[in-house]
Order: sequence, then C-alpha cells, then structure tokens
Amino acid sequence: MSATADHAETSPAVRLGFQPEQVVQEIGYDDDVDQELREAIEEVIGSDLVDEDYDDVADAVVLWFRDDDGDLTDALVDATTYIEEGGSILLLTPKTGRDGYVEPSDISEAATTAGLSASKSVSVGKDWSGSRLVTPKAAKSKK
Repeated sequence: MSATADHAETSPAVRLGFQPEQVVQEIGYDDDVDQELREAIEEVIGSDLVDEDYDDVADAVVLWFRDDDGDLTDALVDATTYIEEGGSILLLTPKTGRDGYVEPSDISEAATTAGLSASKSVSVGKDWSGSRLVTPKAAKSKK
C-alpha cells in the first residue's frame, strides 16, 4: 500500500493540483495525448475525465492544444465557460521541437487576453508541457 501512497505524492496529477472527486473535463483529445498523464489524473480524481460534450460545470479543464488547432485565446475563453469560478485549466502543449509546439509568449498572451492567470510551465511527459491557468475569483465590489 505504501508504494501507492509514494506514487501519489510524485504523480504529476497531484503536483498539478488535481484532487479527489473533482470533475475534470478534457478538451482537444487526440491520438497524440499523453495516456500516462490522463490515467494519473483519473487515478487522483477517482473517476474518468469527462469529454467535450459534458453539459455541466467542471472543477478543472485539461486542454490539449497544438499550434495548428486554431486560435489559442478562443480555445481558452471557451474552456473558461466549462469550469467553476476560480477553477483551473491545465493547458498542455507539445514540447519544444515537437510537432504543434506553441511559443511560451503566445501562451502568456492568450492567457492574459482570456483573463487567466498563468503559472510557470511544467514538464508533464516526454512530449508535453503544461501550464496551469487559473480563472479569477469573483471581483469584490468596490465602494
């Protein structure tokens, strides 16, 4: 049993902030995604990832995005409509030198334009980098 507990502490899904019983929606799934990361997230949340057709709000979104997938800002804005206020988006893009690589400056600009706060980029597999983007909490009313 302790081997499982040790694994959970080093799991990329745990490091990325996923928690048990979260509803996590996956967008941009294709044959090239990192299956080990998907399985690690499902293990942590205790259920399957829900797909793009899920019709309720999720706690978090996993967005697989490649340079030729269209406009990143639009994809991020769309992803924010699927999550709870204060929820997070894990933006996964191919690493440098891989097909579909997205420049970090493009990610930063798109996140800012979409109203998201970006954290640093993290390696989440041999082919993918992840950026954890957070939606703002409700604005406090000004007096």
